[in-house]
Amino acid sequence: MLSASFNLCNLPPWAIASRHFNHHPQRLEIQGVRQANRRLFEHLDGLDDAAERGVYFHDYMDVTFQLHQWAGETTASARKSLKNSYLRFLRGWMFDANSREGAVFKGWVESRFGLPPTFHRETIRDIHGEAYFRYLVDRMQGSARTSAINSQLDVLFEFVQYELARCHPERTHFTLYRGINDLDEHLILKELGRHCYLLRLNNLNSFTDDFERAWEFGNKVLRAEVPLVKIAFLGNLLPTSLLHGEGELLVIGGEYEVQVLTGG
Repeated sequence: MLSASFNLCNLPPWAIASRHFNHHPQRLEIQGVRQANRRLFEHLDGLDDAAERGVYFHDYMDVTFQLHQWAGETTASARKSLKNSYLRFLRGWMFDANSREGAVFKGWVESRFGLPPTFHRETIRDIHGEAYFRYLVDRMQGSARTSAINSQLDVLFEFVQYELARCHPERTHFTLYRGINDLDEHLILKELGRHCYLLRLNNLNSFTDDFERAWEFGNKVLRAEVPLVKIAFLGNLLPTSLLHGEGELLVIGGEYEVQVLTGG
């Protein structure tokens, strides 16, 4: 695994990235986020409807990060920094995970969980190499266009984890799917059996819970058992008026045992 100097999580990077963690997941908590936003979660406890909780979450983000005040700023850069909220970055990732918005998301995973990306526009093999430098440029340019984006993504992650635990109290894993064109695009750590592999996935990845939809993105499909604690976002938690892409889930990477399904 590419090394990272630190993280802001309750577990070390090597543990989070391991396949053993996927078999025996533990809660992942970004330091201080639940405590700093305790009133949000206390209010959510009193709402029985998931859609209502999604609306309240967005309203909370709007007020906490002053996202609604962008029009009142006196300079173009200030207006843009507030207008480019967590929603803008989610839309950017869903349009192109190799965009600047995608680099910001990968950078957030790297800073919070200690897992550097293994791919951004190209394979990243070394944090001292040119590919990693180009990713950092995208990350910095993307972050410069907004205000406190990492803090916004922190609260989003904790909200997602709250909702998953509340809506699926007995579940530890989801069966998810990812469409690909070439298995060689991924780092194969070990062949486990017929069409089964241990892969090292990028630090953040798009999956879907819809098997048929996964085929829209490649001629092969990866099937994996993903711990709920490694799901950073799923689209149906927010009102559709704010964000489309209900079938997409963002999954924190590392070592995954996958089955490769082929058509025909």
